[in-house]
Amino acid sequence: MKEEEHQGGDMFRTIEISVVEPTKLPPTIDNFDANGEELFMPPLNFAMVDSGIFRSGFPDTANFAFLQTLGLRSIICLCPEPYPEANAQFVDSNGIQLFQFGMESYKEPFVNIPEDTIREALKVVLGMLNTFNTSALCFCQCIVRVRGFAYSLFIITCNADVKNHPILIHCKRGKHRTGCLVGCLRKLQRWCLSSVFDEYQRFAAAKARVSDQRFMELFDVSSLKHLPISFSCVKW
Repeated sequence: MKEEEHQGGDMFRTIEISVVEPTKLPPTIDNFDANGEELFMPPLNFAMVDSGIFRSGFPDTANFAFLQTLGLRSIICLCPEPYPEANAQFVDSNGIQLFQFGMESYKEPFVNIPEDTIREALKVVLGMLNTFNTSALCFCQCIVRVRGFAYSLFIITCNADVKNHPILIHCKRGKHRTGCLVGCLRKLQRWCLSSVFDEYQRFAAAKARVSDQRFMELFDVSSLKHLPISFSCVKW
């Protein structure tokens, strides 16, 4: 801005405008930092549920490099929409088995959550989709002494089959549908309800739904009679 005196002694202020070429920044490539090092970006709401079991929101292409580090064998998708082409290619190229259990996302309260769908998804998580795997049975013998008499006891325990692990469970945001499935899994692990609800609320936050928590509370784990009530996901 500068002042100029025109005829008659009047002073005028003028503004000079010039066009400047914007500074050209070097091109950047997604998932790489300034030094060319690859960055690993986990999906939304990603977390470990148990050894070999993970949860998250819907992964996109920016998350693929991170997911490769997990060595996934399986993915459970709880969304009803067709799997995106990029995700389908990622699954195929990495030898990952996709299990899709379409559950509609409802914002309205008092909507019935498909219990049968949750049950079938749990079977995939436990690696027992079709038949009970007797190789998951563990036998051990212990000696119990009572009043001078020795008793030999054979104890049978059952661990989850990890043939589908590592496995990723996801829905759109990793909050409600994923939260319900994980909550029912926790009941199989004999978690108390307060701990189940606390974990659900950590992911759902302000959008926690009473209907979801009611579903988890009423979910009947005894209906999964051919599955172990308690289990360990640790590989032996």
